[in-house]
Amino acid sequence: MHFVGYAELAAAVSNAGGLGMITALTQPSPEKLREEIRKCKKLTNKPFGVNLTLLPALAPPDYDSYARVIVEEGVKIIETAGRNPEKWIKFFNQHGCIVIHKCVAVKHALSAQRAGAAIISMDGFECGGHPGEEDVGNFVLLAVAAKKLKVRRIRYWI
Repeated sequence: MHFVGYAELAAAVSNAGGLGMITALTQPSPEKLREEIRKCKKLTNKPFGVNLTLLPALAPPDYDSYARVIVEEGVKIIETAGRNPEKWIKFFNQHGCIVIHKCVAVKHALSAQRAGAAIISMDGFECGGHPGEEDVGNFVLLAVAAKKLKVRRIRYWI
């Protein structure tokens, strides 16, 4: 939800009973992310998370600083997406966080599970934003993932 995942939306979703998410890279710097997290804390006393999308880029963002700010501000739910999340899953797990990794392919989900992600979010081709390259629809992707992943509980959201 790049460029819409601000504190106001995250707090509104959390206040309504969902899990609101701030998008880290919408913020131009780690310190601006810190400000957005603090703003969200003023708008809700409910849990919310931060999405840290790992983008392929010639000049990648300062992921280390963004991750450090997330932990320093006490955010306990982090969603990763994009490139290999192993380094970040380990970092956040060391700080007692719950990591959700958004995947568009079962092979990515298996890698994230091996790396220690607590929750896998499967996004099929029709789930805007992260369509993947294999054009597999959500219901097919979920069925295959349920058979291949070590699953304790499956919940479907539409």
